[in-house]
Amino acid sequence: MDNPPVIAIGLPIALALVMFGLGLSLTTQDFQRVVRTPRAVGVALGLQIVVLPAVAFGLVTVFDLSPLLAVGVMLLAASPGGTTAGLFSHLFRGDVALNITLTAINSVLAAVTIPVVTNFAIEYFGAEGELGLQFGKVVQVIAVVLIPVALGMAVRRRWPSSAERANKPARIFSIVVLGLVTVVALIGERENIADYVRSVGAVTGLFGVISLTVGYLAARALRLTEPQAIATSMEVGVHNTTVALTIALSVLDSTEVAIPSAVYSILMYLLATTFGFTITRISGRDREMSAPPR
Repeated sequence: MDNPPVIAIGLPIALALVMFGLGLSLTTQDFQRVVRTPRAVGVALGLQIVVLPAVAFGLVTVFDLSPLLAVGVMLLAASPGGTTAGLFSHLFRGDVALNITLTAINSVLAAVTIPVVTNFAIEYFGAEGELGLQFGKVVQVIAVVLIPVALGMAVRRRWPSSAERANKPARIFSIVVLGLVTVVALIGERENIADYVRSVGAVTGLFGVISLTVGYLAARALRLTEPQAIATSMEVGVHNTTVALTIALSVLDSTEVAIPSAVYSILMYLLATTFGFTITRISGRDREMSAPPR
């Protein structure tokens, strides 16, 4: 399908502004922190880059999704965590500094991982044709994901006080853009939305639950602290669906590929909130049981 100019042109610009706002919240120290917490960062990145695409691949295979919906789920799995993950981490007492570090690194890696995972899915599931991320489209992904982040960081370095004042409005803008992009994706396929929800609702819901759970349990199994485990679960389980939706709609020019991310963008708030409250309650109960008697 041919998307209207507001999608083909407007969404990449909107995403670039979102990523620029993300860059305003980052400093070089966020990358340097990797040296101080290498195990925590390594666990989260390993889950993000390797485990999540494997989980998504298993789910779309078991549920036998159509090629375009399968590509959409894989694109969702390849998308990085974003500022929303940090907000959930803060709400449930996670290590927000770790989230900031992971968001910074994932924003850079996404320029590579998204084309690799998406092209693999396109070829494997037989969704060929004009859908592939050829070199020119890969450059476009880099342009709207990586370059704006670098520019935002440069602005923060040069004018830190101005960047600090712009940080909150930038986050609000990110949420507004996510909502608008989701609405655009759903309206574009409004005649088929009931079928799509039936097709990918269970897959995206399971993907979210598995991502959050694996993120937390893997971190605890590898002896990360409770705040680090919460941060990892949110970073792995709460994706920057603005990236996935924009790439699906404006780069791949496919509304059907965008549907899994659109459905997930609605479900993830409920899933992350429920998971956060559950983990907080269980952790609090464990602390009470392990406390020495008075």
